[in-house]
Amino acid sequence: MSTERMPNPAVLLPEAMDALMAVNKAVAGAGVDGKLLALSHLRASQINGCGPCVAGGVHQARRHGATDDQVHAVAAWRETPWFSDEERAALALTEAVTRLADRPDPVPDQVWDMAAKHFDRKELAALLLTIAMANAFNRLNAPTRQQAGSW
Repeated sequence: MSTERMPNPAVLLPEAMDALMAVNKAVAGAGVDGKLLALSHLRASQINGCGPCVAGGVHQARRHGATDDQVHAVAAWRETPWFSDEERAALALTEAVTRLADRPDPVPDQVWDMAAKHFDRKELAALLLTIAMANAFNRLNAPTRQQAGSW
């Protein structure tokens, strides 16, 4: 296990943390199911290998009603029966947006169209902001080697 290189940059710059939390607050008020947003956050954090965000995502998902099966299998959501069509659309979008550099068409029309079938523009905005925020926190935590359970 690595040791923390420095505190989380957003903790060192409290105004930055306030701004990040304001985005999260706006997303929370957009009317998208909290469980779905938490599963999205968890999946992005798994992809990025962010221990604190995976741990936090698990707690958040459970708090919002995710089942143990969902929490344990979110990394393999395609191969399990425990996710709704709406959750599958959100998870597919989460993976595409998180892995932008992995393909020439980072978010294929098929992925976008499936998400747009289940979410209106405001809900899509909330989902995209959730994905962006998960990735932002992952990119602050991973290089500074933040440890799960340390905050």
